[in-house]
Amino acid sequence: MDKAKLTFLGTGTSQGVPMIGCGCDVCRSEDPRDKRLRASVLVEYEGLSILVDAGPDFRQQMLREGVSHLDAILLTHNHKDHTGGLDDIRAFNYLEKKATQIYCEKYVEDSLRKEYSYAFEEKKYPGAPEWHIHLIDEKPFMIDGKVEVVPIRGKHYKLPVLGYRFGNIAYCTDMNHIAEEEFEKLKGLDHFIINCVRYGKHISHYSLEEAVEVAQRVGAKHSWITHLSHQLPCYEKLSAELPAGIQPAYDGLTIE
Repeated sequence: MDKAKLTFLGTGTSQGVPMIGCGCDVCRSEDPRDKRLRASVLVEYEGLSILVDAGPDFRQQMLREGVSHLDAILLTHNHKDHTGGLDDIRAFNYLEKKATQIYCEKYVEDSLRKEYSYAFEEKKYPGAPEWHIHLIDEKPFMIDGKVEVVPIRGKHYKLPVLGYRFGNIAYCTDMNHIAEEEFEKLKGLDHFIINCVRYGKHISHYSLEEAVEVAQRVGAKHSWITHLSHQLPCYEKLSAELPAGIQPAYDGLTIE
């Protein structure tokens, strides 16, 4: 089995970093690692290019990384910072002359049908995005009939969300709880990615302290923190604060 390769397209929270109108030290930082688009990753695994989440920065992320083909898009949940770029799938539809394969839960599809009603009309406006939706849950599923993905069930406050494991890498964003039985799916990882937005308790995300605790329990060779806000320090200071084997991710970072 090939190892997965993962590129962080965005590592910021829902408002990104810098945040509009903010003059804090993090938002004014000149370190490029402190410039954070909305959270998303590109996974290259077993010959497939798989996107996890397509937020409002999707177009910019695709152009920056030179992405010209996607085999599938996996959605973690239905919030705008993770689905707000789906209209720009039209570029791939146009170039490849086919619908884009989207994998998500039923409630996420229901949300997309409201948000993007024009994409689901029987007689579509010419040029509307073309999606082929596959419904999933926390059970493992196949992409293209040959690549297995293992979903990780979590909670984002009361909202059920999914993280995903691709071979030796697992990506879990927008969670503040992982079900006890799901930790079995996280054994033996080379890389584990977990979200946090700040120090101290948060209603729907892990705090930095909690994220470190989860990462240490999972025990991957390397752990990475994503979905970071300007309430945490600049990259260099935050990196120095974290225990060995745990680092903040940044936009454009590639791991494998």
